[in-house]
Amino acid sequence: MSGKVRVHVWVRGRVQGVGFRAYTEAMARNAGVQGWVRNLRDGRVEAVFEGSPAAVETMVAWCGQGSPGSRVESVERYSEPAEDLVGFQIRPTF
Repeated sequence: MSGKVRVHVWVRGRVQGVGFRAYTEAMARNAGVQGWVRNLRDGRVEAVFEGSPAAVETMVAWCGQGSPGSRVESVERYSEPAEDLVGFQIRPTF
């Protein structure tokens, strides 16, 4: 796990029904980032990114822009200890 970081984010705005999760998954896999993404019942999207500091920061920055059709209002982020996740997945709505 050495050198890995983990960031937990919550994205607010028009981020559901616009392909946000699918784009996040594709971008994360392309960046070599592990973790997951899911819709929340309150309209936000929640995601966890683990990987190199540069790759994780790329994903957090991408969340601020979002997928085509999305309108991101804010991104809340917290650093957490890395858990050595494997792969990236879309999780069910929580």
